[in-house]
Amino acid sequence: MSDTPPQTPDYDTMTRDIAEVPAVEVIVTVAVNLMSAAAVKLGLAPQEGVGDEHKDLDEARKLVTALAGLLDASATEISSFHAAPLRDGLKSLQLAFREASIVPDEPGQGPGEKYTGPVYG
Repeated sequence: MSDTPPQTPDYDTMTRDIAEVPAVEVIVTVAVNLMSAAAVKLGLAPQEGVGDEHKDLDEARKLVTALAGLLDASATEISSFHAAPLRDGLKSLQLAFREASIVPDEPGQGPGEKYTGPVYG
């Protein structure tokens, strides 16, 4: 155990650090975090046996929809260099959701499809 008290966050430094990050990087980071969380909630965790433990399709639907909304809203703000792989990842998550569902949604009714349009395999 250390005798030093826990460090309190230096909000001025944190604000300066955030101010230096380009908006595109923030958007991409948030999108990747949403993708990762959705993958875990879809049971796609990389460790064997861990996937089913965290599978929650209701939570996955929310995350995939949020990701689709973010990508739809930011499509003109980020370059296709950044947007294309994120859209591919989103489509993969939408298809994984459809596959994981006991009763799949109708085309156009799946998570995020109000932003992307119907997703087909």
